[in-house]
Amino acid sequence: MSSSVPASSASVPSAPRRAVDWRLRFGLLSLVWGFSFLFMKVGTESFAPFQVTLGRLAFGTAVVAAAMAVKRERLPRGAWTWVHLAVAGFLLNALPFSLFAFSELTIPSSLAGICNATSPLWGMALSLVALSEDRPTRRRVAGLGIGFLGVLTVLGVWQGFHGLDVTGTALALLASLSYPVGWIYVRRTLAGSSHSHLSLTGAQLGLATLQLAVVTPLFTSVPSSFPVLPLLAVAALGVLGTGVAFLIQYDLVAEIGPTTAQMVTYFTPVIATAAGVVLLGESLSWSTPVGAVIVLAGAALTQSRPRADRGKAAPVPAPAPVPVPVPRDSAPVRQGTRA
Repeated sequence: MSSSVPASSASVPSAPRRAVDWRLRFGLLSLVWGFSFLFMKVGTESFAPFQVTLGRLAFGTAVVAAAMAVKRERLPRGAWTWVHLAVAGFLLNALPFSLFAFSELTIPSSLAGICNATSPLWGMALSLVALSEDRPTRRRVAGLGIGFLGVLTVLGVWQGFHGLDVTGTALALLASLSYPVGWIYVRRTLAGSSHSHLSLTGAQLGLATLQLAVVTPLFTSVPSSFPVLPLLAVAALGVLGTGVAFLIQYDLVAEIGPTTAQMVTYFTPVIATAAGVVLLGESLSWSTPVGAVIVLAGAALTQSRPRADRGKAAPVPAPAPVPVPVPRDSAPVRQGTRA
């Protein structure tokens, strides 16, 4: 899941000591991102996927806008900056959030959460092609192979995908692919921007909200009713899973560093699966958790580096269903913006 712009070349600023221990905030972020898939599932029971995404983005933008007002941050300037942020908002927010919402019309929220965990695998594969500074290594290639073996296990390929909704699963996998495509675009266009990360994030989320505000009326009609539980789910998805999650994430990156902070990615599918099974009564075959473990092992391997290279920047951040990604290098998120 989760959120969207990369890092600059400066070093991570030292963060002031927080009143709440970072481990508690790390746990909260894991829970919020993991439950985001449950929130989407509940929301789509009463609202169209585009409506769920529009609500998510609107609530998330409101949270970031409030943070900008408190810190007296201004929106970024420059026509090309806004063009790049519009593309980033589409690839990192509007598109994947919508695809995940549509996918959960036909697949369990737990499966959607596991599909989201494939994002580092897509990112590693794409970065080897699109980013000349990234060199394939045996470890990364092995991680890709292991990860995609895990995907095939989750899908039950030996059964001929029996009982699997191919369309819904494909939409979830496309959503996870959209994140690294967006990150690579942002890395090429907005990395090193002089604008603050909060300013760029607010603009990016705002533009993504506008995109959904234009699209949603064209394909949906105004809901005849607004059931309380689905409405609360959409609000939680936006306020917690998008707005608050980003603010917590950046604080964690600044305080404990991106390498540790990005480990939250590996807890998200576990929580999403547990929430779906326990709270929504979703069925779970043995191949789903086993495949998820293999996927996470492969993703972790693609993100790991030999000891001699650990001071260097890694290619693509791990995924998360929120607006701003966690950078894997030692640079801060100074720019623009990562369900």
